[in-house]
Amino acid sequence: MAITTCVFDAYGTLFDVAAAARQAAAEPDQDALRDKWPELANHWRLKQLQYTWLRAVADAHADFWDVTQDGLDWALEATGLQGDPALRQRLLDLYWELQAYPEVPAMLKALKDGGMQTAILSNGSPPMLEGAVRSAGIGGVLDDILSVESVGVFKPHARVYDLVCDRFGCERSNVLFVSSNGWDAAGASGYGFVTAWVNRAGEPMDRLPWTPAHVLSDLTLIPELAGV
Repeated sequence: MAITTCVFDAYGTLFDVAAAARQAAAEPDQDALRDKWPELANHWRLKQLQYTWLRAVADAHADFWDVTQDGLDWALEATGLQGDPALRQRLLDLYWELQAYPEVPAMLKALKDGGMQTAILSNGSPPMLEGAVRSAGIGGVLDDILSVESVGVFKPHARVYDLVCDRFGCERSNVLFVSSNGWDAAGASGYGFVTAWVNRAGEPMDRLPWTPAHVLSDLTLIPELAGV
């Protein structure tokens, strides 16, 4: 069936999750962070994801902002930077203003010009996602922002993916789902979406029962995959 709806994960897919640490490290008086920001960013993202999985299987859901702060606290301690409350607050503030990847605005515009329905489907809470979309200036090329908060469980639970067809009235096979997380793309494949894994880092394929239909290095070819 033809693709009618393109849905994107947010963090790491449309928005650069390393941008907060990278930007903070470039600011004055951040000597301690300057050499450690890549390590900090990697720890922060990994713990953020791990905590969503653990909370999902333990039926202990929390707002993604709480999970994001918990992940940062672990990362700060792991890198020896936990003694600077001002740095912690600056990193959290910057997370609300994450930069979009360079190809994102033109890619989304091409989808909308081609008649596609477009949306975000994210673990992020609505205020976090609205802040990122506003900061990136892409609200005009998105039809909706869907958050797991409406179902109370994190991805890759099927109830999260249900939100897409419930919102757009489409079949699963009409959806192109795009994520930078291999496990997310795999889970969406098992659910029945057509999927694209944006593998910017050149990582190995996750060993899961399902695999993405497409593997890309960035988002440039998404309009072509969608058929516009």
